[in-house]
Amino acid sequence: MRILVTGKEGQVARSLEQHAETIEGMELIRVGRPDFDLLNPESVREAIGAAKPDIVVSSAAYTAVEQAEAEPELAFGANAIGAGLVAEAAAGAGAAIIHLSTDFVFSGTQSGDHIETDPTGPLSIYGLSKLDGEHKVAAANPRHVILRTAWVYSPFGRNFVKTMLGLARERDTVRVVGDQWGNPTSAGDIAKGILRIAARVSEQRPKYGVFHLAGQGHTSWAGFAREIFAESERLGGPFAAVQEITTAEFPTKAARPRNSRLSCAKLFDAYRWQPGPWQESLGPVVARLLIEG
Repeated sequence: MRILVTGKEGQVARSLEQHAETIEGMELIRVGRPDFDLLNPESVREAIGAAKPDIVVSSAAYTAVEQAEAEPELAFGANAIGAGLVAEAAAGAGAAIIHLSTDFVFSGTQSGDHIETDPTGPLSIYGLSKLDGEHKVAAANPRHVILRTAWVYSPFGRNFVKTMLGLARERDTVRVVGDQWGNPTSAGDIAKGILRIAARVSEQRPKYGVFHLAGQGHTSWAGFAREIFAESERLGGPFAAVQEITTAEFPTKAARPRNSRLSCAKLFDAYRWQPGPWQESLGPVVARLLIEG
């Protein structure tokens, strides 16, 4: 099975590379800029056409949530138009597409866990662009699996876990928002889920549509930070006290959903797979980050 992954330096792409190495008969191809650029349609078509993949994992995206408020054309160009082009090129190559989306498609005003059919209502340009991307992917390729995920972290790139550990090396106390709730999700778990889905697609037993893939259980950003510091302290790394603050005390250009909690029941019903409790996946990532410094 040949899988092409867009966004070769992203957290999910790099995690996929690690996990795919353990699977016999799996060929993983990562593509990214400058050879592959979501804003350059010809580069998208050429990269996918040349690879002749069985499945395309669409993980490349414009992810600068704050900057998107000032750059809506770039955000929509990559996350909506570009995502649609990837799906169209995949369909032209006879490939299914697994496309990554986000909890930011929800307004966060409802209580409880969101299911896939709940009303969307993005509060930011980033969220609006990702929701438009979902629609364009679905329209361009009927063989689509759209995975909404949230609060992604890994040993790679920029993410909340790395930021907290960095702050703990500089401060005794860290101020963290305590009134936004969601599911911390390891990019490694996302990679495992993608490979499970890819195997079912390869076996001609797929179930297409929109699914949620996120760590099991939920917490606030402040609760997430406390767990990071507790794990780091246990391993002899830096830690800090957490001072909870409100969203109003930490103003941002882009509004965030207060409740990002995602139910993954549909994914489990379709593929008999789901991540474990988010705390279990956090430990190995903190350990690796401490070793790598």
